[in-house]
Amino acid sequence: MATSDAPISIGRVVLTVRDLAKMTEYYEKVIGLGLIERDGETALLGANGRVLIELRQDRAAKPAPAEAGLFHTAFLLPSRGALGAWLGNLSDLGGRLDGASHHGVSEALYLNDPEGNGIEVYRDLPRDTWVRDGDRIEMVTKPLDLQALRRDADRWNGAPEDTVIGHVHLRVGDVAQAAEFIRGQIGMTQTFEVPAARWFGSGGYHHHLAANEWQSKGAGPRSDGAAGLASVELLAESGALGSGTLVDPWGTEFRITTV
Repeated sequence: MATSDAPISIGRVVLTVRDLAKMTEYYEKVIGLGLIERDGETALLGANGRVLIELRQDRAAKPAPAEAGLFHTAFLLPSRGALGAWLGNLSDLGGRLDGASHHGVSEALYLNDPEGNGIEVYRDLPRDTWVRDGDRIEMVTKPLDLQALRRDADRWNGAPEDTVIGHVHLRVGDVAQAAEFIRGQIGMTQTFEVPAARWFGSGGYHHHLAANEWQSKGAGPRSDGAAGLASVELLAESGALGSGTLVDPWGTEFRITTV
């Protein structure tokens, strides 16, 4: 995968959910993840035995759509054929997209899970086609031809075994403050920016983290007991990052795992 040579990448994303059964079924059937483990209050889902999503049930959790937190979790598939197959399965299930874009570095499909957590399912274009200027990697938003994508589809058999979480996009109260945290504390490089949003990557990847204030400008720390994003796991090569947990100004936890 295009993120595999990065010193820092994304492991699992942990979500606080109100209905564990419904959300588990969604990530199995719609996203195509395999159920790895489940007990009364937690479900682990992923690909090839690797956990990508951890769902933790809290029936009393409250939605917090205007707060800082998750904009989307982005599942990276290994090929255009796999992305087309995923789209075909979504259509067969009667699901609908909220968006579809060609970003110059990737082809991306967007939707929301039943509790409003944003999801991106995407594939990368070859890295040698990305437009670079120093650390900057040019990203655009253009229409994506869904009919052509479906024509190139492979057979759908669930998420391919090398599916990973390519990046996590966050809602924050202030993008400049988010950039200071991600560059200074996590050690990622800013790769792109537009008004009110910035993107950050490791090892030359277009981005592992992004932050925007489009819906959350001025937001403070997240409320106690909020549903949605609980933590993001950072996979770090030895020496690339410290150990333990980092917490951003809005209360999002980044748990570091040395690999």
